[in-house]
Amino acid sequence: MRLHNLLRSTASAAVVGAVVFGFAGAASAQSTPQPAQTTVDDIIVTAQKREQNLQDVPIVVTTLSQETLEGAGVHDIKDLQILTPGMTVTSTSSEASTTVRIRGVGTVGDNPGLESSVGVVIDGVYRSRNSVGFGDLGEMSRIEVLKGPQGTLFGKNTSAGVINILTEAPSFTPGFNGEVTAGNFDQFGVAASVTGPLSDTLAMRLYAARRVRDGFYDVNTGDGPRTQTHDANQDFYTVRGQLLWLPNDSTSMRLIADYSKRDEYCCVGVQLRTASTYPFIDGLSAGTGQTPPAAGNGPLPFSRTAYANRDTGQSVEDKGVSLEINVDLQGFGGATLTSVTSARDWASTLGQDVDYTGADIAYRVNDGDYGYQVKNLTQEFRLAGATDSVDWLIGLFATKEDIDRTDSWYFGADYTPFLSFLLSAGLAGGGAPFPISPGTIGCYTAVGQTAPGLGNCLTTGGAVNGGGIGFTVGQGYRDAYEQGSTSFAVFTNNSWHVTDAFDITLGLRYTMDDKSLDGLQDNINGNSNTCNATLANAGAIGGVLGANAATIFGTICLPWANSAFENRTVAEDFDDGELSGTIKASYRLNDSVMVYGSYARGYKSFGYNLDRVQSGITPAASLLFPSEVVDSYEAGIKTTLFNRTVLLNATYFDQTFTDFQLNTFLGTAFVVESIPELTSRGVDADFLWFTPVEGLSFQGGVTYTDAQYGNFTAADLTSPGNFPQLSLLPGARASFAPEWSATGSVNFDRSIGNGLRFGISLAAKYSTDYNTGSDLLPYKQQDDMAILNGRVTFGADDDRWVFEIWGQNLTDEEYVQVAYNAPLQGSAFQKTVQPNGTYFNPALDTQTYDAFLGQPRTYGMTLRLKY
Repeated sequence: MRLHNLLRSTASAAVVGAVVFGFAGAASAQSTPQPAQTTVDDIIVTAQKREQNLQDVPIVVTTLSQETLEGAGVHDIKDLQILTPGMTVTSTSSEASTTVRIRGVGTVGDNPGLESSVGVVIDGVYRSRNSVGFGDLGEMSRIEVLKGPQGTLFGKNTSAGVINILTEAPSFTPGFNGEVTAGNFDQFGVAASVTGPLSDTLAMRLYAARRVRDGFYDVNTGDGPRTQTHDANQDFYTVRGQLLWLPNDSTSMRLIADYSKRDEYCCVGVQLRTASTYPFIDGLSAGTGQTPPAAGNGPLPFSRTAYANRDTGQSVEDKGVSLEINVDLQGFGGATLTSVTSARDWASTLGQDVDYTGADIAYRVNDGDYGYQVKNLTQEFRLAGATDSVDWLIGLFATKEDIDRTDSWYFGADYTPFLSFLLSAGLAGGGAPFPISPGTIGCYTAVGQTAPGLGNCLTTGGAVNGGGIGFTVGQGYRDAYEQGSTSFAVFTNNSWHVTDAFDITLGLRYTMDDKSLDGLQDNINGNSNTCNATLANAGAIGGVLGANAATIFGTICLPWANSAFENRTVAEDFDDGELSGTIKASYRLNDSVMVYGSYARGYKSFGYNLDRVQSGITPAASLLFPSEVVDSYEAGIKTTLFNRTVLLNATYFDQTFTDFQLNTFLGTAFVVESIPELTSRGVDADFLWFTPVEGLSFQGGVTYTDAQYGNFTAADLTSPGNFPQLSLLPGARASFAPEWSATGSVNFDRSIGNGLRFGISLAAKYSTDYNTGSDLLPYKQQDDMAILNGRVTFGADDDRWVFEIWGQNLTDEEYVQVAYNAPLQGSAFQKTVQPNGTYFNPALDTQTYDAFLGQPRTYGMTLRLKY
């Protein structure tokens, strides 16, 4: 009777967004429109899988209401960062590779073998990759951002935090919502939802949206065959249907099915600095290869003009179904049994201009040969109850995940002459030029003599003078990987009310993971010939060129051309178990002040690098990388002031990550390296004020973060040969970890008479400077910046119609999401130790740097209708 009555009743502000033990959203959805929150007591969260007031939860939670989310224009997790201090969200070579970081910690990369450090949970369902949150999330009831390890209750791979998203559920009160949006960049969007009863015990909700927008980049198509002159457009639709069934007084069932499809162009890069290879690339592409270099090869002015001769089309499809069942067990002291079952299928196919220039050097095609698919089944059971002194919870979680990744790489018409140029100029290895014979391109010679065994020189025509050494257009490789994983966990989380003021919470989770990998790495149609011919004459070449020969071998036998990968099979299997958990103590000094301290241990699973990895010219024997663990300590205070209208919270955190999984691009391939130690220490503070002025509230926060890598040497790495490209890391501040990050928002909405309302919302975020590259090269530094979003609304008092004028990034802040080394275009790190003892010498930096940019200013109008 208790659960049924709660679900069928009109929701009050005190139960906004959740019902008992995680049945998120149903209570608010059964109601007439909710009154605005006016005190801190109105803020209810489910951060501990039970309904609690925010100020009673001894962890850092940034909770964002529907009003705040709408006012800031939040549609997906990338929009969310403007409201969350200490959080960044980036995407790189495709929207399929979206990364969330909290307190400077997150897992970056295009590789699906890497799971997320920050978990995304949507309506109780754990999503195994951050990219699933990049899309229209639909009608959101609220979002909770939980900082620090959350593995006890929210599952594995939440070592840095959780984004807990709760959407609106079906209502027994009939209703309709619709919106039409138009904006610059030819933006247009429509969305609508309908909800209501199908019977006395069954209610439904259906949401659908379609959104399109032109791209943010102008593209110079160079050599072609690309014809699309814009990139980073938007073109997707989504459908989400739900049923809520209340078969009796003690049972509820919520069934959700969703589908979304994206067909867009993404992602080109722009030059931040054009350096040593520019003259040749520009010559190959008839003057349309790259942004011309600045004086002295210095930094370039900010520009949204990119160069790409190959298509960057991407298709992303996401679909799934989930069922949540809650049953009151009257014979178990009022305990509630919760079951959450889900099945999801996420797939992407991608195209890519590998070299990010107008020259036709290398590319990938959006034909199914490049992309990945993740199929996931999850099942969670929770049994939770309460006595006078203990709130208890026990649970079981199981998941089965299958990843299919296909990777392809093709030589363009300019690959052979470009590689020849690199060798002749000595740029591939960062060393001195090799001597070349007059009138030739790409000769491997010493003292004017052609190297024995090679015989002739590579030419701009892709052939060899009288020989057969060269790379044929359209050759390359096609690799396929299948990774299967199963994971089981048992967990418990219990709060003991020692006194009315003193609580102790103990949580434990034991996780068992088993992963297997099967792969086939294969070169296409004689792709290995050039590498084979070079290696067959290794002795003769070495006799003439000496130490320079190793550079020739490595450059000709790069991963995509290495004959050692010809028809190479990969088969690995590994299993491991890990105990994680937390202990928290909280003490309420009075009704307005609570202090707390906690320890938590988090766990992020081991995995496989689903890519070609080699040391020198030898393929890596294993693609396995170890698990990542974190030990976290927090001490905080939560205060509720001025007649419970002001919230002011602050927390000190100290997190130490061991075997931090760093994915970094080394210029020719992504490698995963376990960094021995990463620490993240600092302070989180949140502020909320419901002012005496009707309808006016302020919300904000600030995070101070000191995130640093520990000191390590090559001997401390799994692959010591990776150390040169990671040599700037020991003792340095981690990437995407600004020292200071602050957010602030103001929301004003009230009646102005005659049945009309007026509102205004502003949201801003400020970050101090930080590095956007995992190798911390100086050219990848992003200066301090501020982003401002705003919205003005005018409409009916009953919200039957609302007209909005909005803007995102109102000041048109120019900033970089991620900077990276342009493939094969120079060298930043040297192969030998420099006199100053480092592997990076700015005076010898010949690297061209590219970047994926943040969004420019967008603005438009939205009309909302509600019945």
